[in-house]
Amino acid sequence: MYGLWKPRVLGAWRVPASGPVILAVNHAHNIDGPMLMGTAPRPVHFLIKKEAFVGPLGSFLTGIGQVKVDRHGTDRTAISDALAVLEHGGVLGIFPEGTRGEGDFASLRAGLAYFAVRSGAPIVPVAVLGSSERRGRLIKALPPLRGRVDVVFGEPFEAGDGSGRRTRKALDEATYRIQARLTEHLKNARRLTGR
Repeated sequence: MYGLWKPRVLGAWRVPASGPVILAVNHAHNIDGPMLMGTAPRPVHFLIKKEAFVGPLGSFLTGIGQVKVDRHGTDRTAISDALAVLEHGGVLGIFPEGTRGEGDFASLRAGLAYFAVRSGAPIVPVAVLGSSERRGRLIKALPPLRGRVDVVFGEPFEAGDGSGRRTRKALDEATYRIQARLTEHLKNARRLTGR
């Protein structure tokens, strides 16, 4: 990442130095995950669509501990593998919108709330800004080479309400709380970076 672009990492000290944590990342471009993996202060295990696990890339992703997920149904193996990352004190990376889009946290899926409430792990919001910049691109599918990409880590927070409930209603309420915190972080990150 540092060879192709100029990442500017802000607030990495906010990621707890040990113990389970979930990084909730906006997703506007294909390099957002690799950019975070290359700049985070701890190794990150992302939930990645199973379609990416082909050929040499599949072996590489498996080798660095990424979690394969089937997005077309409830993938119980992926859920167990992701929870195991947290149970072992690791860092789980999640794109809470489920897929690449505007990267504005506008439509969250319930997966992030489930993992946070079930594991009790804090969530650290992360904004990756500049990866979808179009001016100066030499390669259409990539941000401008040597262009600045900002990775902004926010304050950790708990998703649950303290009751320990894991009902559908509790997860829905947690999702609303999470969305508000992620949206606020993104707004602050844009103000901080001028993007």
